[in-house]
Amino acid sequence: MIDHLNRLYDTFTKELTSLTEQAQVLKLKADYLGKKGAISDVLKGLSKATQEERKTIGPLANDLKSRINSDVALALKNLERAAIDKQLESETIDKSYRDSIKSNAIIHGGLHPVSLIQQEIEDVFLSMGFEVIDGPHIDDEYHNFEALNIPGDHPARDMQDTFWFHQYDDDTIDNKYVLRTQTSTLQVRGMKTRKPPFKFIAPGKVFRCERTDASHESVFHQLEGMMVDKDIKVSHLIYIMKTMLAEIFQQDVKIRLRPGYFPFVEPGFELDIQCLICKGKGCSVCKQVGWLELLPCGMIHPNVLAAGNIDSSQYSGFAFGLGLDRLVMMRYGIDDIRHLHSGDLRFLQQFQTY
Repeated sequence: MIDHLNRLYDTFTKELTSLTEQAQVLKLKADYLGKKGAISDVLKGLSKATQEERKTIGPLANDLKSRINSDVALALKNLERAAIDKQLESETIDKSYRDSIKSNAIIHGGLHPVSLIQQEIEDVFLSMGFEVIDGPHIDDEYHNFEALNIPGDHPARDMQDTFWFHQYDDDTIDNKYVLRTQTSTLQVRGMKTRKPPFKFIAPGKVFRCERTDASHESVFHQLEGMMVDKDIKVSHLIYIMKTMLAEIFQQDVKIRLRPGYFPFVEPGFELDIQCLICKGKGCSVCKQVGWLELLPCGMIHPNVLAAGNIDSSQYSGFAFGLGLDRLVMMRYGIDDIRHLHSGDLRFLQQFQTY
């Protein structure tokens, strides 16, 4: 019976090499491994074999099945490749159609309006000596909250609806992670790898679990910035912000600076710009008040400087967080933030340059 199995495999390999179609290969496989196939017929005879013969024939038959399956798979792959090669050799590409297509009918790809504005802002800050840094979208609780002077029982945590999750192998409360709610998470990361004086910006996506409307989205874009040196004052902050806005809008923009609360700055401010959609008259974007909150900012809190290993008795600094999506809306007159995240090509093609 063992010799018979070996002869079966030799016969199978000879027949396989002569086949030129996939259907023939599949039929050959069925002839040997099907319920009524040659290998199955041999295994039916095991009932007449001795126990010692079964110990030898059983593993041999299984090995033979495995080899046949491998040989069939390889043969099918080779036949498929040969068929493709043959088709490619017989087909030609008609390139004459290119001459009949007008160049302005070809649709080109382009940058998203958020990317366009982000690049402009980066160029403005680079010209003022700022670095551009990046960081993780998924961050730990320490960098997203505690390092920014927001401990576990701080009411400011209720101001942000956060996407929380655990590592797949650790669901303890002490090892929680978040989709970053603000690019401020990069403040401490940036400070720990630099020595004053320094200044940098950090653009990127942020995530908050909140209801969407004309001016709010659950995924949006911010640009964080900070400057640390000796004797930095609010006047430095105002100058940098005015310079940036003037370069972006290429016009005089009415702004107002009012007190604001943010745990990581003291004092904190809200820098608003007059709504460029309605020219201050009131619309859905500005919630009918004529002003749009654009730039939370302030002087860096001593606790945050300490988290970045910086001596607050020697150095001071300012930080700001710019809403990139809202800036894009003001720049291009977009009345609903959801257009920016819709993926609608008709909307995005308006911003393409050729």
